[in-house]
Amino acid sequence: MSPTYDVIVIGLGGMGSAAAHHLSARGVRVLGLEKFGPVHHHGSSHGGSRITRQSYFEDPAYVPLLLRAYELYEDLERATGRDVAVLSGGVMVGPPGSRTVAGALRSATEWDLPHEMLDAKEIRRRFPTLAPRDDEVALYEEKAGLVRPENMVAAHLQLATRQGAELRFEEPMVRWEPYRDGVRVHTAEDTYTAGQLVICPGAWAPRLLTGLGVPFTIERQIMYWFQPRGGTERFEPRRHPVYIWEDAGGVQVYGFPAIDGPAGGAKAAFFRKGQVTTPETIDRTVHPHEIRAMADRLSRCIPDLPGTFLKAATCMYSNTADEHFVIARHPAHPESVTVACGFSGHGFKFVPVVGEILADLALTGATAHPIGLFDPARPTSAPAR
Repeated sequence: MSPTYDVIVIGLGGMGSAAAHHLSARGVRVLGLEKFGPVHHHGSSHGGSRITRQSYFEDPAYVPLLLRAYELYEDLERATGRDVAVLSGGVMVGPPGSRTVAGALRSATEWDLPHEMLDAKEIRRRFPTLAPRDDEVALYEEKAGLVRPENMVAAHLQLATRQGAELRFEEPMVRWEPYRDGVRVHTAEDTYTAGQLVICPGAWAPRLLTGLGVPFTIERQIMYWFQPRGGTERFEPRRHPVYIWEDAGGVQVYGFPAIDGPAGGAKAAFFRKGQVTTPETIDRTVHPHEIRAMADRLSRCIPDLPGTFLKAATCMYSNTADEHFVIARHPAHPESVTVACGFSGHGFKFVPVVGEILADLALTGATAHPIGLFDPARPTSAPAR
């Protein structure tokens, strides 16, 4: 049997890589196990960009975690020299009473976050790429922008390795079990023991966390890149913000400025308009009718953006019923197992602070960060749309 570690981290995507970094930074002996290679494209931590924002329409309870995440973006960039965050500004657009607009305004007001409310005329003046309906408004947040998922995962892995963590790739966990005062983890290659286990399973949560008592739904999602008519110049950061745009029917689309050069296009996607799947059965082919549906939706609000289709990629959302996260000690093994899962398509911006929280929970059993919303035993219901 291999030597005992202080903490074993299962899954080295967004949350697991951050946990490995924060744990190893505290001087404990860490083993990280990953099913795939480093910075892979099989789960949810890829695609070049994820929106980050502080006026959080999902719930004001997320805001303190976001403020800390923003601090950690800067720490990560200083420590590694990697480009992690681009604050391009962002708009939450829709009817005034929509969840996207009203929820963002609620968080901004409750936490006194800098923001502006724009009517349709002002949206068009500030951002000529956008074409809202006359009855639509936007909350503009200067500190909104994007984070780069591949860069962030790579940065956390880089720091974890530098700090002495042992990271093993292409070595999936087969099973884990309580063992003496800790846990034992089996892979096809070896068996490892540790005092603590941190499980960050992503879309594999339904299989790896059957005893958690939380139902998960895995959704196939598609990211699209289009070359705008007239080129990308008008779609560069600050000229074209990140956006989440909700129509009168409650359907949300989101997108980004052009960050990959003149030939890279601009990325857009539907938010929560996916198909139920599993990691083993997901359809990685993006079909013509799906591309047409995305282009048609964009043509109504960003007329130059559908332009020419460049490429598409799939990823997976791991949804809980109420779309809030699960970050907690495992209720059946509270003395030795910590879990982070169910990030429901809006979790990546929190990666650095979740890593900090997981290190707290694994080493002390508690955290000063407010995570009551993420208790797996919470009452759950579907969010209002």
